[in-house]
Amino acid sequence: MSDRQLAGLAARIDARIPHPEDFGSELRGPRTTARLGVWLGVAFGVCFLTGLYSHYLQHPSPWVPLLTGPARLYQVTQGLHVAAGTAAVPLLLVKLWSVFPRFFERPSFAPRRLVLALLEKGSIALLVGAAVFQLVTGLANSAQWYPWSFDFISAHFALAWVAIGSVLLHVAVKLPVVRRAFGAPVETRPAREGAPSRRTLLRTTWLSAALAVVATTAAEVPGVRRLAVLAVRSGEGPQGVPINRSAIGADVVDLLADPAWRLTVAGPARTLELSLDDLRGMPQTEAVLPIACVEGWSAGGTWRGVRVRDLVALVGGGTDRDVAFTSLQPRGGYRTSTLPAAWVGLDDSLVALTLAGEPLHPDHGFPCRLIAPARPGVLQTKWLARVEVMWE
Repeated sequence: MSDRQLAGLAARIDARIPHPEDFGSELRGPRTTARLGVWLGVAFGVCFLTGLYSHYLQHPSPWVPLLTGPARLYQVTQGLHVAAGTAAVPLLLVKLWSVFPRFFERPSFAPRRLVLALLEKGSIALLVGAAVFQLVTGLANSAQWYPWSFDFISAHFALAWVAIGSVLLHVAVKLPVVRRAFGAPVETRPAREGAPSRRTLLRTTWLSAALAVVATTAAEVPGVRRLAVLAVRSGEGPQGVPINRSAIGADVVDLLADPAWRLTVAGPARTLELSLDDLRGMPQTEAVLPIACVEGWSAGGTWRGVRVRDLVALVGGGTDRDVAFTSLQPRGGYRTSTLPAAWVGLDDSLVALTLAGEPLHPDHGFPCRLIAPARPGVLQTKWLARVEVMWE
């Protein structure tokens, strides 16, 4: 094919691809995009910081300080995480709509400008891809739907760094544009009669984000639960507290009915086998604590049981060592959990025997379970079989 034929083919292809000016909406433009981008950046920042905190609660690192209170801390941080992620969905969709014509800009073929244009397009593609991945997988996790083969936690954590890095790079590159956009009014001229204005578009977007948050997260708020039409939990459950994993699902029903059940408590001085009556005969402590799950739902309850520090003291343990908890369930990624030493000495870190004044329902961990403040629900191990002071 000759150079002329190649040029003609390129011209025909170019003629079929839209140009930015072919998209005539007056609602688009830097003033719209900048305002959407700022709020989207805030949402991603909240998601990143709260997600990072949740990750290190589940996978502690010596250089990350973790707070043992207030008791509802994780309930707040993870609620913010899910709410911000949900709000980011309409924000991202409208922002992509506002910049869509720019995807069809023709780059200059001057070498330096071409390289810069390709780098910018590549960074934007990385930003959009990471953002979409995080939001889609995060919402799927909230619904406990996993139509993929990769490990969600590892992938979500890794892509969180990619997403926030891409956001910061994008902000640095676009900061002059953002400053100019905020230095000018949203509207440059009155909207045509009957046509929406930029201000209307932005207000509709904020309202959509707010409605999305209410529709997915209000199930835990008394009086407005009926508005949570997209919530994956109703806010109700046995003894007034929802559950994620039932006794049937954990395959422990037969084990719970065994009259020979004993809780093994191991420490540096001795190992004990305690029956349910033994546990009931120990000093009991009552605490009002929430179950706050990584999916974003939470519910409070009144728990009563034996303080962890009293239990480990029986076997020569103190409050300066982590304590490992093992469930009766035969398998599962959260069959075991570790209670860091910072939590062991707290008055409201309990091996709970009752909820709402009644023996634990099988789905809530009968005969006993761990409950401690400011921790994810997946670490509040149910159906306890063994408690061990980690002294080595």
